[in-house]
Amino acid sequence: MSVVSAKEMLEKAKLGRYAVPAFNIHNLETVQVVAEAAAEYESPLMLAATPSTLSYAGTDYLLAIANVAAKRYGVPISIHLDHAEDVDYIKNLIEMGYKSVMIDASHHPFEENIKIVRDVVDFAAKYGVSVEAELGRLGGIEDDLVVDDKDSFLTDPESAVEFVERTGIDSFAVAIGTAHGLYKSDPKLDFDRLGIINGKLDLPLVLHGGSGIPEADVKRTIELGISKVNIATELKIPFAEAVRKHLIENADANDPRKYLTPGKEAMKKVAIQKILMCESNGKA
Repeated sequence: MSVVSAKEMLEKAKLGRYAVPAFNIHNLETVQVVAEAAAEYESPLMLAATPSTLSYAGTDYLLAIANVAAKRYGVPISIHLDHAEDVDYIKNLIEMGYKSVMIDASHHPFEENIKIVRDVVDFAAKYGVSVEAELGRLGGIEDDLVVDDKDSFLTDPESAVEFVERTGIDSFAVAIGTAHGLYKSDPKLDFDRLGIINGKLDLPLVLHGGSGIPEADVKRTIELGISKVNIATELKIPFAEAVRKHLIENADANDPRKYLTPGKEAMKKVAIQKILMCESNGKA
């Protein structure tokens, strides 16, 4: 089995009222961890990579690693280009074999956003690639994506209907009060807004900024139509802390296999928690 399009995966999640965990990965170790966790709990999986991650690790390297993981573990795995803004870059990755992409034109005016997204959707359709887009704007920081709180705004339900109809996207990222990165205070999600949007649309909805949201709140968003939950920061922190602790306690350590292993173990515990939170276990 090789990596697959996310379209069928997310449509199945919507029908089953669970969410697919989308973990932001950066290298071999993070792919190994989330793929092993997904396999153990028979969960579908999305490996999400931002343009800065792909610049660091290599688009071909990560695609090859993802294909190996899909072949080895036998659960549905899609590799997803997250928060990409350059249309030509997106098209190049689609041609390379990436099966899911997010075109983020949310910083453009409404009509321009639609035009850009529609271009990507038409191109992706030729390759059977699923397309995610966003209306509304999340604050916070994720890799090289930085959005000040004053520039963030929530998704308007009526505009969402027009946006989805005119773009033909496969999944829709909603802004309901989440943020990228760490929260400065307890997140306050607009569940009513999400419920209205879900009632008006018939496609999988995506929750960005899934790190740091109380589990009960995430489960409530899934009940209200969220079919994909993005998780990044909550993986990176335990990995870094465990590696740092090992190196401090073992000042002479120089074998990456030994000092990265504690990081992988710490990260896997979180990955399992998130799979169970999304209630995707046993759904592969």
